[in-house]
Amino acid sequence: MGLDALNPPKSEDIHETLLEFPDNRLLIDLCGEFDRNLAQIEHQMNVHILRRGNQLAVVGDGDARGQATAVLQALYQRLEQGKQIEAGDIDGEIRMGHDAGDLPGPDAQMELFKGGRVEIKTRKKLVEPRTDAQKAYVKSLFKKELAFGIGPAGTGKTYLAVAVGVNLFITGHVDKIILSRPAVEAGERLGFLPGDMKDKVDPYMQPLYDALNDFLPGKQVEKLIAEKRIEIAPLAFMRGRTLSNAFVVLDEAQNATTMQMKMFLTRLGEGSRMVITGDRSQVDLPRGVNSGLHDAEALLKGIDDIAFNYFTAKDVVRHHLVAKIINAYDAADPAKG
Repeated sequence: MGLDALNPPKSEDIHETLLEFPDNRLLIDLCGEFDRNLAQIEHQMNVHILRRGNQLAVVGDGDARGQATAVLQALYQRLEQGKQIEAGDIDGEIRMGHDAGDLPGPDAQMELFKGGRVEIKTRKKLVEPRTDAQKAYVKSLFKKELAFGIGPAGTGKTYLAVAVGVNLFITGHVDKIILSRPAVEAGERLGFLPGDMKDKVDPYMQPLYDALNDFLPGKQVEKLIAEKRIEIAPLAFMRGRTLSNAFVVLDEAQNATTMQMKMFLTRLGEGSRMVITGDRSQVDLPRGVNSGLHDAEALLKGIDDIAFNYFTAKDVVRHHLVAKIINAYDAADPAKG
């Protein structure tokens, strides 16, 4: 909301940092239509930004001003690299807390293993983690053959996993992508669904289709599914298989039973990577049935080659109200008190 007009800070606490941008065309993109990008930075970082020709003046106290300055420089360098700026990119720069000496550069994909900028290249877009937890998660997906992503809705667990799977597929590191979910109704009775087996299970799998279509052209997704190089199937369909040279994702794993989870984990074959994602607060299993995600977490925590990554409401990258909703429910849950 910018500086507080009702309770203005003392004049000695307010200073100005002047930034000059040589390319006016890129500066226009940096500011955004009707200066909406600047407005977002002002709102989230409690500064005021003034346009003066090809310069931007950042007004605020020392810490906020320095951080906002670093964000503006990072976003401008992003534009110089030919990338675009969306609201999510701005949010990501702010959350990652770049210092002035830690600006992004044209690092290669492998630089992510050296502490550099983490980027996931797909056919349709470049995906970047927006929080430190997301960054650590993506690194573990590239490094570990088996990784868990556990946390509330909207933290990018499945989205980032599918993005990494697409990256490894298009670069030839795996031969196929397999995406699975337990077909468990979320507290509702959907009744009889018409059509063949695909028609019946597709409603449960739709979020996985949505993620794929974000990273690959629609016609290519259809072709790869027809060739079975991409498979989207309910968890029950995994029984008896050995999944080799594949990137395998089990989504909504909190709704897998203990036996289903054991069955799925033991499908891991040579040359494959497996990702298990879930939200412990949204278990839809019948009363008295243990969640396989909970049991797997307890049993496998001590195995060094398995990565466990955790997210909180601070990592929510959907609408800003989602984080507040999650916090409200957590606060009312006696089990978390």
